[in-house]
Amino acid sequence: MSELFKVSPSFVPKPHAWGKFELADPITHFFLCEFVDMELKLPEPNAFCTRLAEIHQNSISPVGKFGFSVPNCHGKILQRNEWDSSWASFFTKLLVSFLQLKVSINGPWEEYERAFEKIVSTVIPQLLEPLQAEGRVLKPSLVHGDLWEENAAIDLSTGNPVVFDASAFYAHNEYELGTWRRQIIKFGRPYFHQYFRKFPQSEPAEQCDDRIRLYSLKFNLAHMIGWPGAPHVREE
Repeated sequence: MSELFKVSPSFVPKPHAWGKFELADPITHFFLCEFVDMELKLPEPNAFCTRLAEIHQNSISPVGKFGFSVPNCHGKILQRNEWDSSWASFFTKLLVSFLQLKVSINGPWEEYERAFEKIVSTVIPQLLEPLQAEGRVLKPSLVHGDLWEENAAIDLSTGNPVVFDASAFYAHNEYELGTWRRQIIKFGRPYFHQYFRKFPQSEPAEQCDDRIRLYSLKFNLAHMIGWPGAPHVREE
């Protein structure tokens, strides 16, 4: 949240303090930020996507790579974020770690795991390696990392959109939109349309939709980890 606030202080509540309780069992951490009187409803697509695209465009990775400077979490899930100059390599490690955790919690699912092997060996190289091939340069952009309607609202004092509860790191900016492809998420076509008006699709542009579908797998796995055994999660 601190990194997001540095780039867009009017879009993110100001962090004040964070840390670990000295006496707590189980281990407990805390995070305190500015109080924002907000209404939990979908923000207007144009204003929301303008601010989101500005974060992606204006943020600068401190080492010029994908990842983050400290370990952090997606919800309660520790996510791999070691620096990597290759986005395909970084995303592969991130996705595999989430699958491994999903299997450890929910048990094996042979059909899914066989399909997943093909994704790692074939789909990821075909869709992500071209982003940094043939002279293309892919900018690591700071992403919120878990941007769905429960983590966005309207600031009642200004009328502007505000976001919170991030799992930020430096990524391909289109990764941010992966969660929007999930069936239960309410950020629909108007948000994709407005976002790409502000930040055009990466080349090769014809693979953009497939890339976002690929990115959505990470968010599906996170949901399966967070709600183990739920029938609707497995079907989705």
